[in-house]
Amino acid sequence: MAAHRPPTGPLHNRHVPRTPPDLSPKPYWLYLLECEGGVYYAGIALDVEQRFFQHVFGLGAKFTRARPPLRVLAAREYPDKGAALRAEIRLKALPRARKLAFFDA
Repeated sequence: MAAHRPPTGPLHNRHVPRTPPDLSPKPYWLYLLECEGGVYYAGIALDVEQRFFQHVFGLGAKFTRARPPLRVLAAREYPDKGAALRAEIRLKALPRARKLAFFDA
């Protein structure tokens, strides 16, 4: 008599989580930093404060490693990453004199 083995196969080997993962889009932030030398840096993040400190401690972009940030000048929330990326592209296309005003519109 053969020993009983549990069923195998693609449907039986999957782990089913107890709670479904949160797949809803998370809000992203577009932010503008003032860096050493008076230059601006724009980026997006889920958490602006955390990202700012990553830049301060050299864990951010190469740009901010060479020109450490001094402060966050402005930030705006967007419903998802795609919207924030599109806004970042528009912001970076503006002349410096209009970048801060972008956040007032």
